[in-house]
Amino acid sequence: MYIAHFLSFAKIAVLLMIISGQNPFAMIGIETPSIFTWAQENKIYACMMLFFICNAVEGQLISTGAFEVTFNDVPIWSKLETGRVPNAQEFFQILENNMRMAGMSRQ
Repeated sequence: MYIAHFLSFAKIAVLLMIISGQNPFAMIGIETPSIFTWAQENKIYACMMLFFICNAVEGQLISTGAFEVTFNDVPIWSKLETGRVPNAQEFFQILENNMRMAGMSRQ
């Protein structure tokens, strides 16, 4: 979780440096990497690529893999509890049973 937050802040910082044209490497006396020079020359493409790649990585880092289903505020399936996602037939059967118990069966 902390890595995802750090990545989010780093992404914003790099995006701001690319958009503003600031070169932090020149400020600290280090040779500018070719990838950063390319990003400065291709701002739109570099920002879009950085944004989408970082968002994909952040999403993977914070994903819990949860698949929780509730019906009338009653939990009817939890992937975290069962460790799996129900197949379609099983899911519809569970849903139909809960609808029948709630008095909402199909006509």
